[in-house]
Amino acid sequence: MTQDKIDRINELARKQKTEEGLTDEERAEQQKLRSEYINSIKRNLSLQLESTVIVDEHGNKKKVQKKGSKRVKH
Repeated sequence: MTQDKIDRINELARKQKTEEGLTDEERAEQQKLRSEYINSIKRNLSLQLESTVIVDEHGNKKKVQKKGSKRVKH
């Protein structure tokens, strides 16, 4: 997600708190941007977790597995 879109989310949030509030179009835009932002965060976190390795006290390495996924033996 670009910084411009994050700035727009913040701009709409500030406007929402004013007496003027948001128009229907701005509310729809806000919802779309928020959804895009949340999906971006989820995607980035998922990618980070996929590259995470846990090392136990014996030096054994194990990749973090997605919940519900089957473990692959190497």
